[in-house]
Amino acid sequence: MNFGMILIWIAFILGAGSVIYSIIHLRTNNAHAVSLSRKLELGCTVLITLAILMLIYYLLTVSASYVYVYMHSSIDLEFVYRLSALWAGQEGSFLLWTWFTLLMLLAMQYTGHTKELSDTRLMNITRAICLCIVTVFLMLLVLKNPFSMYYGGVGAYVDISNWNPFVSAYPLVDGQGMNPLLRNPWMAVHPPVLFLGYAAFTLPFAAALATLLIDDERWIKISRDWMRLAWLFLTAGIGLGGFWAYEVLGWGAWYWTWDPVETSSLIPWITATAYLHSQTRVQQGEYRFLAPMLAVVSFILVIFATFVTRSGMWVSVHSWQDFTLEGMIIAIFLLVLLGSSLVLLVRRYFEENEDRC
Repeated sequence: MNFGMILIWIAFILGAGSVIYSIIHLRTNNAHAVSLSRKLELGCTVLITLAILMLIYYLLTVSASYVYVYMHSSIDLEFVYRLSALWAGQEGSFLLWTWFTLLMLLAMQYTGHTKELSDTRLMNITRAICLCIVTVFLMLLVLKNPFSMYYGGVGAYVDISNWNPFVSAYPLVDGQGMNPLLRNPWMAVHPPVLFLGYAAFTLPFAAALATLLIDDERWIKISRDWMRLAWLFLTAGIGLGGFWAYEVLGWGAWYWTWDPVETSSLIPWITATAYLHSQTRVQQGEYRFLAPMLAVVSFILVIFATFVTRSGMWVSVHSWQDFTLEGMIIAIFLLVLLGSSLVLLVRRYFEENEDRC
């Protein structure tokens, strides 16, 4: 039985359930609903953690019957590259990104100075928005499961199962291994650091949308430190990527060449830098429109960078595939984020103008 595939499915169900009960709580103020939502969120986090550990085990042991393992791991790979294979492909990197986001969401609720906001409407809205984003990622993992498996009898036609966890695995003893360009020590640090930054952008975005909805100035307590963390990891990720490109690709002896994906990761860094400057004035009652806008735009640009990488619409050394169903879902998700954020920002803009009058 393919337990990894089942873990992803159940995690998606728990994530969706957590979103539903958090919305019920926001509409009815039902204490039981929020309690159940938090339990489902915790269960989802545990299952994704188990899925991560299971996939790492399969990569290290080169269980090549799994499509992802076959594509990115092999017996001849050193330990560090077998481990790095976790984020070498689309499915593994999305799994890692989802896991980071869930861990940060728990940290926001139960640690630091933000835990004092745990029972406020601001925190509940922020949490619900984060869970919606996580559920979209989980849906992508269901559609393109990291535990898809080759099945079929020896000497018979071999197919790939993305939906049936009960098929008999086709016996493969070795995989094709990692892309030679990825077999570099920077591979062990650049992608996970970048995804830590991407995950951290989720929390300021959600807090900014929450304050646009209910006008709670305490949102800055959530966004301040998490945006600093996002900026720090994104800065490190971009810098590490530059060294990697210099060493492997030799872009004319430069660390930067305005590659589409490279550039798309720089743009949210610029807006995040602008936000960090603007937040110093928020506590004085200034930038009530600009600061939330920069937090929102930064995360939307992160999703846009993801779309650039995964849609195959731009020629880049980072691109993984042609335009597929997953790319279309990311595009729809991007449009939903853009549309809903624009509505809330326009409302805040006119409210600010009315206050000045």
